Amino acid sequence: MDELKDKVAIVTGAASGIGRAAVDLFASEGAVVVAADVADDAGRQIADGLSARGSTCTYVHADVSSEGDVQAMVLLALSRYGRLDVLFNNAGIEGEFAPTADVTLEAWERVLAVNLRGVFLGCKYGVEAMLRSGGGSIINNASVAGLVGFAGAAAYCASKGGVVQLTKAAALDYATLGVRVNCLCPGIIDTPMVRRATQAPGIAEQLVAAEPVGRLGTPREVAELALFLASDRSSFLTGAAVPVDGGFVAR
Repeated sequence: MDELKDKVAIVTGAASGIGRAAVDLFASEGAVVVAADVADDAGRQIADGLSARGSTCTYVHADVSSEGDVQAMVLLALSRYGRLDVLFNNAGIEGEFAPTADVTLEAWERVLAVNLRGVFLGCKYGVEAMLRSGGGSIINNASVAGLVGFAGAAAYCASKGGVVQLTKAAALDYATLGVRVNCLCPGIIDTPMVRRATQAPGIAEQLVAAEPVGRLGTPREVAELALFLASDRSSFLTGAAVPVDGGFVAR
């Protein structure tokens, strides 16, 4: 308990899946949490529920592809709570699945805008805020699709590969300044995004069979790794892309 006591954390994509699990876990470990999303009703319900249980959680509407929204999100944390210690750049979308030549430019740009530009903007303004208060931890949510390729997912793979490399570059930029930057590479996790992709008959069974451990991961299991990276226990860890994938990329 109290792994994040007295720390201020922002979690993007906070209204569902891995983001929601991280908000709950960070709050239970003593963090003041700013929960950011575009799903306002769900986001407010999460913040209100945590506040009713004695945690400090504020919801803010933020489209991470918008520079103004990301700036406002960080400024809210600073103005209301005085500092920023942890930023979990978790928000992401899957986009359309099609062979590379069939992907529309609009779909390509939307996926890159949310998944890669959104992480860049979070790093940009998160680092600035953290440097004011002596440092912090940025956690970016990439994917095993940033480490290996998937047919029919060119935009998603490109965006997540970009997150991995952005993480490494940013980590080196601030390694001596007290800001650590790492990323998670989740495998096949039981989230609303994955459920949307498994509605066709037999797809869910294929995904389970693709995991060496024989099951899908849970959002909480990914959030536990995010907690470790957010905490002082990972003080010598920066620039890492850590799979949390049930052995998916070990094959």
